[in-house]
Amino acid sequence: MIPKPIFTSLSPNAERDDIKASLSLILKPFCWKKTKKAEELEEKFKKRFRTEYAFSVNSGRSGLILILKAIGIKKGDEVLLQGFTCNAAVNPILRLGAVPVFVDIDETLNLDPNDLERKITGKSRAVIVQHTFGWPARIEQIKKIAEEKGLFLIEDCAHSLGASYKGEFCGSFGDAAFFSFGRDKVISSVFGGMITVRKQDLAEKIRKEWENLELPSLFWIFQQLLHPFLCWFFVIPAYALNQHLGRLLLGAFHRLSILSKSVYKKEKKGEIPSHFPARMPDALASLALRQFSKLEGFNRHRKEVARLYERELEGFKAPFAASERDRQPAYLKYPVLVEVDTDELLKQARKRKIYLDDGWRKSPVVPPDTDLGIMKYVKGSCPEAEKAALKIVNLPCHIGINQKEARKVVSLLKSYAKR
Repeated sequence: MIPKPIFTSLSPNAERDDIKASLSLILKPFCWKKTKKAEELEEKFKKRFRTEYAFSVNSGRSGLILILKAIGIKKGDEVLLQGFTCNAAVNPILRLGAVPVFVDIDETLNLDPNDLERKITGKSRAVIVQHTFGWPARIEQIKKIAEEKGLFLIEDCAHSLGASYKGEFCGSFGDAAFFSFGRDKVISSVFGGMITVRKQDLAEKIRKEWENLELPSLFWIFQQLLHPFLCWFFVIPAYALNQHLGRLLLGAFHRLSILSKSVYKKEKKGEIPSHFPARMPDALASLALRQFSKLEGFNRHRKEVARLYERELEGFKAPFAASERDRQPAYLKYPVLVEVDTDELLKQARKRKIYLDDGWRKSPVVPPDTDLGIMKYVKGSCPEAEKAALKIVNLPCHIGINQKEARKVVSLLKSYAKR
């Protein structure tokens, strides 16, 4: 029997019922764009975050674009965000002619409040707080600074649905928050996102922007619906046979536009594809609703796997402030910092059919082939983020990995560390 490969991405949350749902939807193109399911998903978020305002969109980056527009970000304004982030969080700032100001990270891989204070200027208008890999940032300190300096506080909850700080969900602290349902997020609908807002005046401004959005094209929706099915039945089995075969097949699907990438080539050069921003189509909202119903179970599973890593990898540096018990992570991934060549480590992992390269490494703005000049990132401005990017390896915690497979990952790290 061919052993199942271990992944950090490739629709890791997809279960048999999700595959059946995506196949069923493919056969019903007449209901792909309706908004009833999207409205139902919005209601779920309103209830969970105790707010009257939620707006579904086709991606987390779409949500950020709308928020920045609504708060009036314009040319020359500064928006602060952490180093060690995705270009999808930077491009909406660039699109509006504003200036991204990168803030260094602390030991939790999140924005450092002390460096934030140092980098605020008279042109600063907003700060984006990313709860990296589902680990809550020091949100109280950051919120206090934002209030004192008159900055809008935006929570980037793309990694952190279900994470909490002092009993309050991440996404409950800022002026606005956005979430992602990307293919490797806490819940996955391949693409998708949500905005939540607390104050009526800001919500109305976002609503005006949102009401002007169109739904994505039928072809784009079709690409996303194909993703769980093709990965489940073709791409992952190909990787199980041979890593080169898997890579070749996935690359062919991308080149033929049968599947779309999670980060488009244009985004690495500071451009936003025409698919964004847009509303969330019902087809993807249906998948997200199915995943949302499993959220608590997903996060319990992630916590159990993370606890295994924590026990078994004693001595490895996990960049979490474990003593701060007021945080409850969502454990999207379990990052460790290693003192070895990560390229060689991942190469050895692939030989064991363990695929750990999720793109979150080697650069303070990921994916690693992103043009840092276009992102306005100044080398040396976030030294801790740059160090972490070179040392980090993210371990999978998703529903698709069991305890036995997690121990294989542990065994790999331990054996390589002894070299």
